[in-house]
Amino acid sequence: MLRLAAGAGFGGVFGYNETVRQMLDLSAYAHRSIEDWDIARTDHLHTLRSRPPSQVVSDLAIDLHDLARQMAQCPATDLQELYRTAATLACIQANALTRLARHGEAIRWWRTSRRLADASQDATLQLTVRAEEAGHGLYGQRSPDTVLHLIAQARRISARPWPRMMTAEAEALAMLGRHREAMETLRSLVDHVERGLKGDELGFWKEDAIPFAQSWVHGCAGDEDGAAEAREQVQRLAPEHSYQVLTNVLFHQDVCTVARGGVDEGIRHTAEVLDGLPAAYRTNHVLETARIVLRTVPQGQRDRRSVRELESMVPSHA
Repeated sequence: MLRLAAGAGFGGVFGYNETVRQMLDLSAYAHRSIEDWDIARTDHLHTLRSRPPSQVVSDLAIDLHDLARQMAQCPATDLQELYRTAATLACIQANALTRLARHGEAIRWWRTSRRLADASQDATLQLTVRAEEAGHGLYGQRSPDTVLHLIAQARRISARPWPRMMTAEAEALAMLGRHREAMETLRSLVDHVERGLKGDELGFWKEDAIPFAQSWVHGCAGDEDGAAEAREQVQRLAPEHSYQVLTNVLFHQDVCTVARGGVDEGIRHTAEVLDGLPAAYRTNHVLETARIVLRTVPQGQRDRRSVRELESMVPSHA
């Protein structure tokens, strides 16, 4: 056992402990139930929102390995539900890798998640993973035009309104300066929700998603009042551990401030918020939103000291 642990390539105390755990687990191996896998999905989603993404990737990789082993050994009749489980876990892994700016790996995991969702023949799951891919693609992974193309592809599966798809569409339109269309998309979403439309039941959709998108869209449009109102809703609805959401709505306000001429004020506030965030929580999503603040600065004012100082905190390439 010691020789195997030493050669397993994990490194350090964690690696040794995990190798031993896996060996002991194999000695009494039994397939996990779907209920157990559902609990694992909920755990990983919670970790994704509350802890550094590097922790999500390493912990989830172990469960993905176990799941692949189970799928290789189970009868074909049991695969349908496991495809659903695998699609959701692959989606979480793609999300975490995006937060780490490991975009090539993330895109490959998004593709795997889509294929597994398709294999499950669950249209709701197919829309869910594609909506997640579109929304997270806006954080420096893909162009807004590509995101809109992904959304159009997803709608070939089903044209029914899908909340996460609509927030991603509104955010992409806002980034392209198509503010009227972005607001129309959000108004349509709110109308659908008031009529009873709900998000996915897997835990990806949260109550703060609509005001977050509103904060993004109003910020890009330079609407201070609209952005402030949406930010207050997010701060009221989002759990305290949702560091990424709570940080980014502050940056949306800064985008608005800079767009309306308050360059030093908006840039310095972004720098202040970023400086107060532990390094492990300065995810790609946070840094990319700070870059949006920087890109809002007019070309002729980019030599300001405040701008240069923020640029030094936010590398131009993740």
